[in-house]
Amino acid sequence: MISVLKAHLTESLLTTIKRAGLDGGLPQGASTPVAWEYPGDPAFGDLSTTLAFGLAKTLKQKPREIALQIAALAAFPPDLVDRIEVAGAGYLNFFIARPFWRHLVQEILRAGPLYGRADVGEGRRVLVEFVSANPTGPLVVVNARAAAIGDAIARLLEAVGYRPYREYYVNDAGNQFRTLALAMEVRCRQLLGENCPMPEEAYPGEYLIDLARDYLERHGPETLSAPEPDRRDRLGRFAVERILDWQRASLEAYGVTFDGWFSERELRARGETEQVLEALRAGSYLYEHEGALWFRSTVFGDDKDRVLVKGDGEITYFLPDIAYHQDKFARGFEQVIDLWGPDHHGYVPRMQAAMQALGHPPEALKILIVQLVRLMRGTEQVRMSKRTGQFVTMGELVEEVGRDAARFTFLTRRCDSQLDFDLELAKSASEDNPVYYVQYAHTRLCGILREAAKAHLPTPSPKDDLEPLDLPEEIGLIKQLALYPELVIGAAQALEPHRLTTYLHDLAAQFHGYYTRHRIISADRNLTRARLTLVAALRVVMANALGLLGVSAPERM
Repeated sequence: MISVLKAHLTESLLTTIKRAGLDGGLPQGASTPVAWEYPGDPAFGDLSTTLAFGLAKTLKQKPREIALQIAALAAFPPDLVDRIEVAGAGYLNFFIARPFWRHLVQEILRAGPLYGRADVGEGRRVLVEFVSANPTGPLVVVNARAAAIGDAIARLLEAVGYRPYREYYVNDAGNQFRTLALAMEVRCRQLLGENCPMPEEAYPGEYLIDLARDYLERHGPETLSAPEPDRRDRLGRFAVERILDWQRASLEAYGVTFDGWFSERELRARGETEQVLEALRAGSYLYEHEGALWFRSTVFGDDKDRVLVKGDGEITYFLPDIAYHQDKFARGFEQVIDLWGPDHHGYVPRMQAAMQALGHPPEALKILIVQLVRLMRGTEQVRMSKRTGQFVTMGELVEEVGRDAARFTFLTRRCDSQLDFDLELAKSASEDNPVYYVQYAHTRLCGILREAAKAHLPTPSPKDDLEPLDLPEEIGLIKQLALYPELVIGAAQALEPHRLTTYLHDLAAQFHGYYTRHRIISADRNLTRARLTLVAALRVVMANALGLLGVSAPERM
């Protein structure tokens, strides 16, 4: 609705410019962009444009003089624009008529779950890769943050017309895999009574003891006599399969499912790393130095060139990563979005360089860094250490605070900022708990509608007369609802789901304040019916927004 309004106002303004003869001094074929802003102070209207400033540069007139001419000549339907005011040096401030806002409430009810959805993506395919934790243990708290952000981004993209594909990259090859297999063998031999200390580089987590016991029960101790590398390969595969099962279960309990789980082992088996080397060599982006094979990543802005094949012939981790990303584009995805941990910040330029060397435009690959989470219990930090086997798992977090509280809390900040997660606050039923505050607003809206039904009042309808909605607070609430579709598009395009949590908190605050000051159900039936319709529209928008975050919209709490 707001986008349609701005388009209508823009067209009318351009017509007014012509009628005023202000286009005569413009160069032939020159465009006249109309940029719209939302004034922070309602005294400056609902929409504002600096159009006059842009014209002044070309026409060599004062912006205020131009703005006054436009305001005097512009004509709009009275049910669309109440008035236009010229402010400051030449700002054109538009005060939108109340019938427009009331009509918006009716449109929200008509659209229902579709309100806020758009088709700016036009069906373009986007691959969103997130979490992708090494299959060496249970998922931890930072993985939970990445899962919430990645899934919300995919939901947002889908809401505005893209076709997102959620993918998890399984590092089931290379050093991580070999280290896991080594730790499994040590645990198996320890269970069999052998004096076999755990090497420093292996994973010390006690969960491997259970895995080793399960392995011995299924396959027997005699399999440990098999020659290397078959013995370790079998141990490693068994551990990866079981750990991935844990990770899938944790993610599903968290409300996150993936469209695909991509295996590094299979990537290597298909020879895709060799294909990448051939492509880079054909572009003259490879050279040999001191027995190693190097990629000229500095050509594309990296701070130094990168080794792809070591002097002993072993490939670095970077080469299969390049092959994996090349595979993403080869599958027909026009946009690739990665969510990486903070320890990968320095890897971003080299991956972007590799994709450009393989012929992909810079904007085709977007990499987001998900910063660390500091887990708190009140003022005390909850320590975690994956190296020592002492860590809080994602499953434990969700079990303690709940899926909704975990997801919403992780989405209250930008992904590239560190986050303090207070376990006690996330469980509290207080207005300081952001998810409780927002969900309580939704349940309050549902409760009002239930009370109305008990009183046998008519169900809110898009055909209801909303003329009684005249309070500044009521119009203010409707204006917030009007911003929602643009907000969804902006959050999707910027890959910033935290914009939705901020919006929901602000909307909840406005509604809670309105509710405490004004009765929704009263002796005035016309006013009651109009306010119930507003309540129904608020409920629709809050439920839609929570759904895009993967958070439930409870009717009772």
